[in-house]
Amino acid sequence: MTTKKNRIFILSLIGLAFLFVTAVISVFVIDEIKGGAVGDGQNKFDLIIDAGEPSSAVVKELSQSGMIKSSVYFNYLIKFTRAGNKIKQGVYEINDGMSSRKILDVIISGKVKLITFTVPEGYNNRQIGDLLVSKKLTKSREEFLTAASNQALLDKHKIPAKTTEGYLFPETYSVPINFPPDRIADMMIKRFFKKLETIPEAKGINSAALHAKVVLASIVEREAVRKEERPMMAGVFLTRIDKNINLESCATIQYLFDKPKKRLFDSDLKIISPYNTYINGGWPPGPISNPGLPALIAAFKPEKSDKLFFLLKPDGSHYFSATFKEHLEAKKKYIDAFYQ
Repeated sequence: MTTKKNRIFILSLIGLAFLFVTAVISVFVIDEIKGGAVGDGQNKFDLIIDAGEPSSAVVKELSQSGMIKSSVYFNYLIKFTRAGNKIKQGVYEINDGMSSRKILDVIISGKVKLITFTVPEGYNNRQIGDLLVSKKLTKSREEFLTAASNQALLDKHKIPAKTTEGYLFPETYSVPINFPPDRIADMMIKRFFKKLETIPEAKGINSAALHAKVVLASIVEREAVRKEERPMMAGVFLTRIDKNINLESCATIQYLFDKPKKRLFDSDLKIISPYNTYINGGWPPGPISNPGLPALIAAFKPEKSDKLFFLLKPDGSHYFSATFKEHLEAKKKYIDAFYQ
């Protein structure tokens, strides 16, 4: 009798195990048939999920775009995993090589699509605005310039100016689509101060003194071509200030134009503007570009000498002169002869 009961019990266990294995296999089969990848990943789709959008609308969009095999199965998957309230707004890059489970994991994880942009050293805020427009991160240059001049942002970072010009560190950034322009500016300013920490001479500097260094670095950035010449160039500008000689920086003139000119003429040097360092003494009212780390280092560690002038040679290097006579001779040799 006992043996018979044991057999029945064992057979029951085997039956249950069989049913369990069958159920598991069925789940995997259904998961593959109904929830497997549609393709090989070649087709991509930007899934835009707005705040408060119901999961049913998300599933419908995935189905219409051909990214899932079964909307019924996807809805079941959402219900089974209780993910309905976990789906986050944003823009997601989906491809047909992703299974339904993978797609669901992505849209509840918040791993939104990122846009990468690179700001070259020496770009001014206008150029950065144009770059962001080309990347569809801001509607217009003016929108970004307004955000980058926000008083709350200036106060937050203790920038003693009317704009963030000079403090938007040039580097490569990645942000989500629809990332607010003021947050982009804030992110770039934070990167500026992070980089500043690598310059020992900048430790403990106050806002006003730092701003003066940024102005110098912004000019050096736009004037220099070779990084190794930046310290010497910074020294030239500081020496001219010490001797009450106008900076006469072509870079400050170029800042007056929406787009830099290939060559400046005498008429350009007579433009009335506080940024014209040919007719105004001292420093310009503010930075004229956003300098990179080498230019900032040069501003903090200038190379002092008796040089008062420099000019760009055809090979991209600069010729530094101590006297105006030497400077004119260099101009005849390297510039006038080049344009003849």
